[in-house]
Amino acid sequence: QVQLVESGGGLVQAGGSLRLSCAASGRTFSSSIVAWFRQAPGKEREFVVRISGSGRRQYYTDSVKGRFTISRDNAKNTVYLQMNSLKPEDTAVYYCAAGGSYSVKADDYDYWGQGTQVTVSS
Repeated sequence: QVQLVESGGGLVQAGGSLRLSCAASGRTFSSSIVAWFRQAPGKEREFVVRISGSGRRQYYTDSVKGRFTISRDNAKNTVYLQMNSLKPEDTAVYYCAAGGSYSVKADDYDYWGQGTQVTVSS
């Protein structure tokens, strides 16, 4: 069992930066693949990025490549999402999720946080 809590969201101007954190509890966290998804109003939840248990493998959706960076500190049971050069279209509720498969599908992740709002003003 893994419990996830996101933090770090907020309001930022276009071009600005935010760092999201996903704090986890549970003995299996260091072996879990962790992903960030986001959901904008009226839209489906979409995959953003995922990271392997070791942190060595990462996969980004095209729209955030070069702007977002995912990392993890297993000693702290935390995954981070550094978001730079933010755009208004990045506005969404951001969720972290944990599971055991390398997937971009939300259904393949077993554990979810409650989400944190990111709003980018133009």
